Amino acid sequence: MHVDANGTRLWFDVEGSALVAVANDMRARPTVVLLHGGPGGFDHSYLKPDFARLADVAQVVYLDLRGHGRSGHGEPGDWSFEVCADDVRAFCDAVGIERPIVLGHSLGGFVAATYGVRHPGHARALVLQSTWARFDLERIVETFRLVGGDEMADIAERAYGEDGEVTDEEWERCWRLFGPWVTGETERARTVSNDALNPRGMELMRSFDVVGELGGVTCPTLVCTGELDPITPPAAAREIVDALPPEHARLELLADAGHFPWKDVPDAYWPLLTGFVTAA
Repeated sequence: MHVDANGTRLWFDVEGSALVAVANDMRARPTVVLLHGGPGGFDHSYLKPDFARLADVAQVVYLDLRGHGRSGHGEPGDWSFEVCADDVRAFCDAVGIERPIVLGHSLGGFVAATYGVRHPGHARALVLQSTWARFDLERIVETFRLVGGDEMADIAERAYGEDGEVTDEEWERCWRLFGPWVTGETERARTVSNDALNPRGMELMRSFDVVGELGGVTCPTLVCTGELDPITPPAAAREIVDALPPEHARLELLADAGHFPWKDVPDAYWPLLTGFVTAA
């Protein structure tokens, strides 16, 4: 489905009901808006079918960010985390979602955090999953050094640094270190990519920093990452939690999990997430 919002065309899909029949009553359930990673090479599809499990307790909305997937691509130079955050607010207003729970994974977490800062009071809750609030190249390089040695640290430094020059083979080796499970050919085949956005997205990622603004978040916020995740490691999650108002912040570090913890440790991940959603 498509909807026009904030000057672009956004694609979305829905699983689960916002209202369920309980005896002689219609009971409201929360709506979770899912924001995928990126930039450019991902869309909502890698979250399927796993996040259908949330439909047992909530309405689930998969949203392709502008510039990604089946949403309008537009000009890469017009893309930013701020405009994507405003898209989330405009999308919810356009389709009638009140007080959403916004879950952002990886780059989607940058958007979710920016949305929480720019639109306080709009969300019921936030889930900042496997993400960071501040780009730190040194932290990235050192975590890849820990998991892959000096050679992988060098590849990570070049991949995320200013030149961004790595071969496809080098990147695949780096990608495999993101955790026990990572997206592969099956997920890539399902994705509508926009490679033209990648340079712009990487440029903005390198300057991303909302740490000083997170104190303005006004809703419960679950910050979750895998302990084996080298790109958004526990140190990045702790930095987010330390910057949030303490009454709203909750930190969860998942053992034996990498960048996609719902795949790595489903028995730990799903009770955690569904419990947070139902309590929010």
